Amino acid sequence: MSTEIIDSSDQLHDRPSTPPPSSGAPSEAPAEARTDKLGAGHFRVIALLMASAFTVILNETTMSVALPPIMTDLGVTATTGQWLTTAFMLTMAVVIPATGFLINRLGTRGAYLLAMALFTAGTGLAMIAPGFAVLVLGRVVQATGTAIMMPLLMTTIMTIVPAHMRGRIMGNVTLVIALAPALGPALSGAVLEPLGWRGVFGVVLPISALALLAGILWIRDVSDKDEHHLDPLSLLLALVAFGGLVWGLSGLGEAAEHAAPVNPWIPLGVGLAVLGLFIWRQIARQRTDSALLDLRTFLESNFRVAVAIMAVAMMAMFGTLIVLPLVLQEALGLAPLTVGLLMLPGGVAMGLLGPVVGRWYDKFGPRPIMIPATAAVTVAIGAFAFISPTTSIFYILGAHILLMVGLAAVFTPLFSAALGVLKPHQYSHGSATINTVQQVAGAAGTALFIAIMTIRSASLTDAGESATESMAGGAGLAFGIGAVVMALTIGLATMIKRPETASELQGGH
Repeated sequence: MSTEIIDSSDQLHDRPSTPPPSSGAPSEAPAEARTDKLGAGHFRVIALLMASAFTVILNETTMSVALPPIMTDLGVTATTGQWLTTAFMLTMAVVIPATGFLINRLGTRGAYLLAMALFTAGTGLAMIAPGFAVLVLGRVVQATGTAIMMPLLMTTIMTIVPAHMRGRIMGNVTLVIALAPALGPALSGAVLEPLGWRGVFGVVLPISALALLAGILWIRDVSDKDEHHLDPLSLLLALVAFGGLVWGLSGLGEAAEHAAPVNPWIPLGVGLAVLGLFIWRQIARQRTDSALLDLRTFLESNFRVAVAIMAVAMMAMFGTLIVLPLVLQEALGLAPLTVGLLMLPGGVAMGLLGPVVGRWYDKFGPRPIMIPATAAVTVAIGAFAFISPTTSIFYILGAHILLMVGLAAVFTPLFSAALGVLKPHQYSHGSATINTVQQVAGAAGTALFIAIMTIRSASLTDAGESATESMAGGAGLAFGIGAVVMALTIGLATMIKRPETASELQGGH
């Protein structure tokens, strides 16, 4: 029985069930096989995956608002309460490298059902948690399901969507990635007052349960499974390497504030050392095609450059989105609600622009979009470097919208250009690599911006500046350095090729 979804006359003829060994990227399909429509079954699968991804990402961003009442209700300090976020990030960093193996072994259906079952179980556990430890456990189970979902979504798109349509579909992924975080805090705030913090999980639980039921009814495998066995040593090395990196990087910001319970350089150093062992192990197992994370994706120059840009852009985005609310509240004296409303238009604009950028990508390719986009992000971050206690909120609003619009025009082409040059059996590994880089880079950006801001603010305070001026000066230096680092991506963007062109260069390797 074929593992492809069959949709009569709307079937995708340009993708055989099992690609021949000599086939390159899917973009090499003959022109006459191109179609501008997805079959009903394929469309339903992608729509369900996007809705599920939206749900799990929406849940991820609700904690920022729900944390204070959780701390009050369960009697924990801020340092302890932050483990609800830290544990989530650590779990994501540990699980994502294994998602390539899971997707290939379990198939689309098995991976989806596992992801949503874990997420639903974790949500239910968090909702009824009698104490803080159980609540953290629920968040860890949630994060395990979340970690599988995004690589699965991108892998499925690359598998069933023709090359000339991928830009617009990946644009919808950008909408999911941007709009869900923007709406998460607002949803959490609306639910907290009438239902309490348990209501935040209670609202998400029936949605995830329905998504799980829909997956049981609709999701079918869209690619062949493999029979490779999990390498326990690789999994252990990934746990220590990526977990250590995210833990250490997350702790650098706390260390700058003298609030880190553990010296962050210890897990960071261990993570880096074990990362070297993990890479060595994957290279060795690639000879038998049994690596947990296939690193041969980096043989493609497009993939290497795209991952480099992705890392810097994620550092810039996470660092900015962490520091900006702090400086707006502490230096400009804005209320939390005002700050949330001020940042909402940029998040919505980023989400809505994603599909538009996707269509531009399909028409023009990545380079004409990414060069001005990386420049726009650089200018926006640089604009934040001039924030002072007297800065107009309209100046901040304009700079934030420019930042988010620029990021939308960066991420959408990156996903398509990076994965489009890979062979079909590498899609899951490429998606897992990109998502792992996002987690580590996000933690690094947060640590970098917070550390620079804290150190500079303390220096200005010692020099006699007021608290507000010191905070603004510290944030300004962080944004200034962030803009300089982001400027490097403008040159990298000139090296990105359209996947169809890049695939011609890969020949038979």
